[in-house]
Order: sequence, then structure tokens, then C-alpha cells
Amino acid sequence: MMDSTASAGRLYEVLSHRSEEIIAFGPGGGITAARFRRDVAALAAMLPEAGFLVNLCANRYRFMVGFAAALLRGQVSLMPSAATPAILQDLAEEYPSLYALTDGEAPAVPHLPFPATLPDAEEANLTIPGAQPAVVLFTSGSTGKPKPVTKSWAVLVQSARTAGARLEAGAMRGGCIVGTVPHQHSYGLESVITLAWQHGLAVFTGTPLFPADIRAALQTTLQPSLLVTTPVHLRALTADPGEMPGLAMLLCATAPLPPALAEAAEAVFHAPLLEIYGCTEAGQIATRRPTQESDWHCFDAVRLHRDNAGWWAQGAAVEGVAPVQDDIELIGDAHFRLGGRVADLVNIAGKRSSLSYLNHQLLAIPGVKDGTFLMEEDEAHAVPRLKALVVAPSLTTAEILLALRDRLDPAFLPRPLVLVESLPRNSLGKLLRAEMLALAARRTPA
Repeated sequence: MMDSTASAGRLYEVLSHRSEEIIAFGPGGGITAARFRRDVAALAAMLPEAGFLVNLCANRYRFMVGFAAALLRGQVSLMPSAATPAILQDLAEEYPSLYALTDGEAPAVPHLPFPATLPDAEEANLTIPGAQPAVVLFTSGSTGKPKPVTKSWAVLVQSARTAGARLEAGAMRGGCIVGTVPHQHSYGLESVITLAWQHGLAVFTGTPLFPADIRAALQTTLQPSLLVTTPVHLRALTADPGEMPGLAMLLCATAPLPPALAEAAEAVFHAPLLEIYGCTEAGQIATRRPTQESDWHCFDAVRLHRDNAGWWAQGAAVEGVAPVQDDIELIGDAHFRLGGRVADLVNIAGKRSSLSYLNHQLLAIPGVKDGTFLMEEDEAHAVPRLKALVVAPSLTTAEILLALRDRLDPAFLPRPLVLVESLPRNSLGKLLRAEMLALAARRTPA
């Protein structure tokens, strides 16, 4: 198996598309690879002299042009977990040559608005050295301060190629990827942008979130189509499916996917659902089909091993040797079962569980629309205490606790259980611990 060091010495094309093939599709129709290469060349000539940029373009085609133009100029794209003014200001202080590429509101850092019209140019030669740093991704910060993770162009290409081989993306060539996830995150970047680039697929230029918008996008885009989404979006889609068009495949990641939800999604879209396992540090490393199996299958370009410090991933699709934060039971060389994340484990009065398991039981209660357990240290008694935030408009606290008593050991019942109108999820459906604790502190049990 080739490692990332060996693959870094090669050159890799940004696109596998022929000139006439469609690389992006939106309300205005299809955009060819030839036009993309011309637009990249035109924008690259306009970029300022700098080492780093934050690509804030919401339109996926503009984002792709900006990302490729940065590669062509040897600039590294920073992809923070959020683009708030405070985060951008922190990045500007840490990366002094930083600027932002925008197609919306002007941020409070040096920036370049994406031109309304790009001048005509010769097609860019989009062959990039594998060793060239391409992105700095940032962990979500769900358990602390976001950490930067640098990835080379070779690793992004190898990740897209090995994922595409597993998904049999070659059979979907000429189709379109529709994503509900942001392209500034590792999941959206790898499973929407670079997957499409390396396998001759088009990218839908919008980011539909609501069921009606997703339905409209799938009905109008190129076929076959692939939907890249999250458990939060799937829950909304299966609750209000309407007449959803059939898909070639569903991809899901960012949070544990209950088997019942996977079954409902496959029934709605008449397509197989594959769940991707990964993290910002290692990237995407394994898949499974949750309606048929519980074990995960490593990508061909990834292997796992353990030492005294924990589990690690390496291979051509991984930058160096990257940490894996979950408890893993390895089965053979390329299969594993997934336990809880180390920070996810719960130990109360000598009894063990995990927040993932507790959340699964909570969300399985009829009438619960959303919810999460969280662990908080009780400063008065120096012991951990479980709380729960729950969105359940038709239920009372007493009714939810009664249902939980049938599912959980009494030691794991939340104290308190707080009813809220909504949870502060980000665009990937993730919850930040600090925001959850603040919400719990502002509310009193109903």
C-alpha cells in the first residue's frame, strides 16, 4: 500500500473531466470543464500575492473556481469550522498574509469579491504537485479549541480516488452530486467537491437544506444523482418526504446514524445508503451500509493501528499518521467495529455507557424531534452529572423521563431534562459543548 509520502512526489490533475463534460449544474444549466479551466485561469491572475485565503463563496461553482485558482497560485485555502467575525479576525492574526474570497457580505478582513464576470482566458493547466499544501482544515471544536490540520494535494486526490472506487463512482460518471453539507468542511470538500473532480461528476451549485429545496434540486439536476447529507437532514427528509426522486446513492456522515433512519431513507429514495466514517485529522477512512451491516470497511488506501497513545490511521489517503479519536475493535486488516469516542464515554456509580448510546435511546422515543445528552461536572460534589436538552413539542418532561426509564438504567436518567425549542446545531448538524451548556444554564426544567 502506497503511503502519503510516496504519493506526494507525483503530479495530479485537478479534474478528470473531458472539455465538453459538465462540472457544475445549477439554475442556469450546466457549466463545462473547458469553461471551468478558463475561469480558473482568469481568477488566478486576479488573486493578490498571499500565502493563505479563506474561500467564503457560498455558490459551489465560485468556490470551486476559487479553490482551483488558489492551487494554481500555490496558495493554501484555510477552512475554519465557522466564518464568524471573531474567528476570521483570529485567523488574520495567526496568518498575516490572509485574505478572503467572497460572493456575499464583505468580511472584516482583507478580501476580494468574486468578479461578477470573469474575462475570457486560455484554459489553465490544472496539474498540481502532490506535495503542495492545499488546505488547512480545522476541527469542529466540539470538545475544545479548533485545531489546524494541513493536507497536501496528493492526500486530497488519493482520498477522493479511493472513496470513489469504494462507491463505484465511475458508474455514475456524467451524473451530479447534490450536497446539503458546507463545502468549507472536510466532509463537504471530500465527498462533494474532490469526489466529483476526480470521477467526472458534476456538482450542484446550491446547498439545499429544506425537504422542498432538496426535492427541487434532485428533480432538476443531471442523472444519476448522488445526495451527500447528514443524519439531521435525513431525519427531516424522512419526516416530510413528499415525492422524492430516486437516487443512485445516498452518503451520510458527521454523526451516528440509527439503523431505523437508514432504512427509512433507503425507502424514500429507493437507493442504497452508505455511511462514511472519518474525522478532520484522518479524513474519510471507511464505509458501511447500516441497513445491512454493523462493521466498517477501511478504504483500500487506509490502514489502522494502535499504540499506547491510541488508534492511528495512515496510508496514501491520510496525511502522515493521523489520530483516530474513537475506540475501535479491529477485525482482520481492513474491518473494524466502532465503539464510543473516548470523550463520549460515561461512567456513573461504576456503570458505563456512552453519550452516543444515550442519544440513540432518546431520539427513538416517539414525539422527540431532536435531543442530546451532555455531561457536566458538578462543582459542588465533584461528580459528573448528566443533563439532556430535548425538542419535543407534543411531550412533557415527565412523559419523556417515563419513556427513558424503560430504555435506560436509572443511573443514566438526565438530571435535569430541559425542553427547548431547538438545539444550536451548526451547518453540519454538530453541537458545540459550550453552546449546549449555555443553553442548559439559561433554561429551567419544564
